[in-house]
Amino acid sequence: MTDISPAALRGAVDLSTLRNRPSAPPAGAPAAGGAVPDLVIDATDESFGQILEISRTVPVVVDLWAEWCGPCKQLSPIIEKVTRELGGKVLLAKVDVDANPQLAQGFRAQSIPMVVALIAGQPVPMFTGAVPEQQVREVFAQLLQLAAQNGVTGTVPVAGDDGSAEADAAPAEPPMPPLHAEAFAAIEIGDYAAAIVAYEKALAENPRDEDAIAGLGQVRLLDRVQQLDLQEARAAAAAAPLDPEAQFAVADLDLAGGHVDDAFGRLLDLFAQLPSDQRTPVRERLIELFGVIGAADPRVISARNRLSSLLF
Repeated sequence: MTDISPAALRGAVDLSTLRNRPSAPPAGAPAAGGAVPDLVIDATDESFGQILEISRTVPVVVDLWAEWCGPCKQLSPIIEKVTRELGGKVLLAKVDVDANPQLAQGFRAQSIPMVVALIAGQPVPMFTGAVPEQQVREVFAQLLQLAAQNGVTGTVPVAGDDGSAEADAAPAEPPMPPLHAEAFAAIEIGDYAAAIVAYEKALAENPRDEDAIAGLGQVRLLDRVQQLDLQEARAAAAAAPLDPEAQFAVADLDLAGGHVDDAFGRLLDLFAQLPSDQRTPVRERLIELFGVIGAADPRVISARNRLSSLLF
């Protein structure tokens, strides 16, 4: 990201329909005393008017995500971690684009993950796609500088930080398995090759480790797309419609950008056109991408059904 300024999103974001509407308090929004139960809150179409008001006190980082989005699952924990470390200087509002279509439309979220900040109600670009932790930290530092330049320098207090019994009663999260922790640490610094090795070791120990299966698919996807150029990949795929590698590149980019049906459809069409002795790599890539999105996702179920019909 090279331009962290409101001008960079001029014309690209339209929040006018959400700015002046009556709004229900978002879960975790400041109460009368200004405190929030958490620095990470869920924002909805109905509550976003209040989120805009909060951005006059502290910068609000808006994370547009979806349950099926593999790269979102890599980026969101990093953003949450950095937000909490800032101790109330930034509030994080998470937006499930599937459940909140008006917000997705207002931010013109063509692909996710998409992360945009709000300073005094004005949108500021941050990230599109998964990025390593060091870049996240650098951009958050730029965000705080820009907020200070615009007079937004408040701090939002967190209820329970006074050591109340309610805060002490919060259950501790179970520790992450060592190889999963190793993989996650590698992802945070952008070392996808090391993360792949860690997940492969975890699967060697337990082939039914569903988290490792999903994590391996996600990090392989991130590793493949980081050096790809979308326009070049699409041109290569158009020039070689039966070349699996060319089609894989576009499907990966589509999936990473949230265009799940497009990715699956491209590979299923390729599978249908190839001779039976050339289909195995395409089937294996589809199965890997199914794991990234999740077996229960309706798009995966539909694509699996079509794949089964093509096989038999």
